[in-house]
Amino acid sequence: MPRLTPMTDAVAASEFPDSAYHGAIAQPPKTGAEQIRDEQGIPRGSLLGFWRWAYSQTLDNALRGVLAEYLVGLALGGPDRDARVEWDPYDLTTADGVKVEVKSTAYLQSWAQNRKSVLKFNIPETNPWDAVTGTWGSSRVRQSDVYVFCVFTAVDPDTADPLDMSQWDFYVAPTSRVNEVLGGQKTVVLSSLIQRVAPKKVTFTGLADAVRTAGS
Repeated sequence: MPRLTPMTDAVAASEFPDSAYHGAIAQPPKTGAEQIRDEQGIPRGSLLGFWRWAYSQTLDNALRGVLAEYLVGLALGGPDRDARVEWDPYDLTTADGVKVEVKSTAYLQSWAQNRKSVLKFNIPETNPWDAVTGTWGSSRVRQSDVYVFCVFTAVDPDTADPLDMSQWDFYVAPTSRVNEVLGGQKTVVLSSLIQRVAPKKVTFTGLADAVRTAGS
């Protein structure tokens, strides 16, 4: 999924040239039962309520990308971390150490449409962000070993359900193949991806084997 730029809404790293402010912050996973309290300590809501409010619209294209990461993680045996890290240079790591980048696209969007969306993926080379050191890497490359391209295939708004794996197609390709064929290209439509890169098309249950093969 596309990553936001670190610290766009925070204090710039140059404010702390000695890197002494703090290290990377990793919070423990939450249960949803945590309470939101006012200044007098009175409960006014819960983290679960926030999750429902913020993350129920799974047809939204930005949230669909995060969901796709989670779905691929489930297919690979469970996400490799307790909580997603926003700034990581790739999305998942398998038990064998294969680095996986997940991309998603769909015909349907949550806004009003006159026609189905073109199935297109963002595949730019990037400079990796290191949350531990708070610095950018110098090499602009594709950071993963394997790409998983996820297509939410539903076209009927009344029956579309991103939690139903029968409504998804998955295409798996080694990053080396993407680099060889597409070079520095920043985007690719599905039809061109299939024709030029020839990724392996699989179902949800076939993802683990396909990623293992592509990463070997």
